[in-house]
Amino acid sequence: MALIARRTLLPTYSSDLDSSVADGSLELRSRRRPVVLILGSGWAAHSLIKVVDTDTYEVLVVSPRNFFAFTPMLPSCAVGTVEFRSLLEPVRVANPCVTYLEAECTSLDTTRRVAVCSPVADLPTGGRPPFRVTYDVAVVAVGEQPATLGVPGVAENCYFLKEVTDAAALRRRIGEVFDLASLPGTAADVKDQLLHFLVVGGGATGVEFAATLAEFVRGDLAASYPPDLVKRARVTLLQSGDAILTQFDSTLADAALAALRRDGVTVRLRARVARVAPGVATLKDGSDIAFGLCLWSAGNSPRGLVTDLRTALQPAGVPIGGAPDDTQAEAIRGAARGKLLVDPWMRVLGASNVLALGDCATAATTARYAALPATAQVAGQQGAYAARLINRGFTIGTAGLDAPPPYRPLSWPLSALGGTTAAEVAPPFEFLSLGLLAGIGEDDALTQVDAGALQLRLSGRLASLLWRSVYVTKQVSFRNRVLILFDWLKTRAFGRDLSQF
Repeated sequence: MALIARRTLLPTYSSDLDSSVADGSLELRSRRRPVVLILGSGWAAHSLIKVVDTDTYEVLVVSPRNFFAFTPMLPSCAVGTVEFRSLLEPVRVANPCVTYLEAECTSLDTTRRVAVCSPVADLPTGGRPPFRVTYDVAVVAVGEQPATLGVPGVAENCYFLKEVTDAAALRRRIGEVFDLASLPGTAADVKDQLLHFLVVGGGATGVEFAATLAEFVRGDLAASYPPDLVKRARVTLLQSGDAILTQFDSTLADAALAALRRDGVTVRLRARVARVAPGVATLKDGSDIAFGLCLWSAGNSPRGLVTDLRTALQPAGVPIGGAPDDTQAEAIRGAARGKLLVDPWMRVLGASNVLALGDCATAATTARYAALPATAQVAGQQGAYAARLINRGFTIGTAGLDAPPPYRPLSWPLSALGGTTAAEVAPPFEFLSLGLLAGIGEDDALTQVDAGALQLRLSGRLASLLWRSVYVTKQVSFRNRVLILFDWLKTRAFGRDLSQF
């Protein structure tokens, strides 16, 4: 009875979208409400979905995945510390009043306000027939994809850690190489190659995965495989620069480096990969490194939709809504990085009624805005900001370097201005940094907080306790908090699950 009573309180899904055939293709329109089209289901999109006003707007979410994933815990997921579904929240659960379509936007016509989308799976009749969506406001929050940096062989021979499916593939491969190495007749040199885990990239993802994997090998795998086999297992981290975790304070980065080496991870600085072949990575100095698994975590690159939009709206070297100056030079540098240029209100330069949030966008007005880190924290705050902008009825308008800010008319006139209707101007987006966290194994972490007078630098067990506390409280639902806590307790009590599926 309690379950039935709870479900009756849930919002009821309803949609005003009509479908019609125009120019030979299916097109979606709203009967009576403005359409807010959200592209993506990551941090920025999910934050927006949670609070957008679905009574006033017809909210349509188009994304190739029907869930939000708590990506900072993917390294833990890849070794089985937490389970995949503990990190997820379906879009339809995040807000039952939005319309979700499992599809991918292939092009965006910002002049006609039409998005062309395509399903991500084939129909029984074959093919993936595209459809069009007519929108009033579009929000581009598609994130980025792993960057190969032009290194030959990376896409074919390396694993990534950007999506839940990547974590699942890594988890399966870790078990495979140990099982292959344990087969009778496997030569000693082949065992050494199979059990050499190579991590390329010294950012948060690479460091966290290397530390968690080394701990996994020393603990659960050591208890389940012959000692002589486990002794052969090695984890090597390659970083092209002079330091790892460059976004952290140097003292914390040094502490992380010491912790990795103490736990048996070989860290090689100023090591740049030239090419990757099956089972072998060749460095710039000509040396070869044989491996059984290589995780490539060396940055991100724009998705195709973002590249096409940037080319159409923001050609490099062409001023956008203003005379060339130092600000424009910053904008051009932003374009060279492959992201969409946005103003302080997250509006895409050169487009009308289009916002861009998260990793796919970079602010072009000042160095201060352009310096925002590509983190979940920034994307989440931008999504909440965009929701407030939309909910309060601000006119987005056309963005440019000298374009007026978003505004909304007020209901009362100003007599001093001869009865002219007053307008409220939207405040620009302001990022509030809540600090940086990184897990270095199960009982070690880094915590950095720079909030005014509060300057906090922690590493070790106390930082790990804070890391766990923050990650639990930042889960998107009570269900996810319970599942994460249960996964941690289960791992402590019974160890990690070694099953492959």
